[in-house]
Amino acid sequence: MDAAPAGSSAASPDHHRGGVRALAVSIGVAATATLVIAIGAASLEHGQDPGRRTSISTGRESATAPDRAAVTALLALQARAMRTHDRAAFLAVVDPARPAFLTRQGELFDSLERLPLADWRQEADAGYPATSGPQGSTLRLTLRYRLAGFDRSDVVSTRYLTFARHPGTGWLIVGDGSAQGLQDDVEIWDGGPLTVVKGRYSLVIGNGTTSSWLHEIARRLDEAVPIVTSAVGAHWARSAVALVPGDEQQVESLIGGGQSLREIAALATVTKDPGGAAHGQDRVIIAPDTFAKLNALGRHVVLTHELTHVATGGARDNRTPIWLIEGLADYVGYKGLKVSVRSAARELRTEVAAGQVPPALPNRDDFAGASGRLSQAYEQAWLACRMVAERYGEDRLVKLYRAAGAPQSGASDPAYQQDYALRTVLGLNAAEFTTMWQDYLRKELA
Repeated sequence: MDAAPAGSSAASPDHHRGGVRALAVSIGVAATATLVIAIGAASLEHGQDPGRRTSISTGRESATAPDRAAVTALLALQARAMRTHDRAAFLAVVDPARPAFLTRQGELFDSLERLPLADWRQEADAGYPATSGPQGSTLRLTLRYRLAGFDRSDVVSTRYLTFARHPGTGWLIVGDGSAQGLQDDVEIWDGGPLTVVKGRYSLVIGNGTTSSWLHEIARRLDEAVPIVTSAVGAHWARSAVALVPGDEQQVESLIGGGQSLREIAALATVTKDPGGAAHGQDRVIIAPDTFAKLNALGRHVVLTHELTHVATGGARDNRTPIWLIEGLADYVGYKGLKVSVRSAARELRTEVAAGQVPPALPNRDDFAGASGRLSQAYEQAWLACRMVAERYGEDRLVKLYRAAGAPQSGASDPAYQQDYALRTVLGLNAAEFTTMWQDYLRKELA
């Protein structure tokens, strides 16, 4: 069955944007979209001066603001336990009198053991004040980890742990920051036990999901890697990490930002880097309920589209015009498929057939969730890129994308970038290109 293109709302990692895109499926029409955002909540700072020693009554021990050397030693012991796969050592620094927290730490270790970790360590943030509560003192930590064979640098996130000193046993980890209202940056393992599938080019990490489902996603990503490479070139990692939360609520928690994302099928993301900015490792997140409604063609298009964002840096781009980011991803998503233009661009076709030709290429506002015309925006972008590939060649389309994303005299305005790229790559100004595109829409859709 023909399917309409699936798009994603790519934006600067400093902004959260979303969009909805209609995608025909074998059992009807399901809404789908993709979103490019930076994972991780903003750092929270609470508490008091770290230099002050505060006595805390817990009913069974007396604790003071944590000794930094003691905290560092506890965290180092847990990091070593992860490297040596020693569950008992990992839990030895956790207070056995806190059974619920001890159980959660055991589940954390078990989930991490399923990952191909090249590194995993937590460090107390320098200068962060201890937050005192009835259980102990809470510190903000920076978690750094790396997936072997996939991450070229550390992924970082913020975590909170509570420490208390026991007479006779010394410092132990007694809890997280939830009692103080402090929330960790959500990671895939926070949703429950993990199942991990490794493909030829992919690593698929899920919770609450069947292994067969993860194997299918890995297979489709493996198939998409050479397709994307043939279009955009080999200068990218040519691999992908996909996260498959167990339900839509976990998807929203993993993404953060308080956004309602119940109509998303898949999305490309970028994690925080060691400096705390959203320029770390790319991920593809699968929304299981919506993705499951897609037919085989729809799943192929969605995953290939998202992998194109990973390959081209669309998840972190703040210069390239949005129509090029989304249009190129849809162009690659449909590459080699027998899908008619009129079927894939059915919403835009209705308008063009009625004489309503768009006056300009779509901008970021057109891809916003409140625009009401997201399907048309994606279709316009796709057909603009398809036109360039047909008339100038696929290589020239990719060159146009690269030129639009390259900084010109420090400029970051997408309109300036667009004009520069069109002039240097196609020899056209924006008005000439727009007229050519409008004529192409009439030819293909009217």
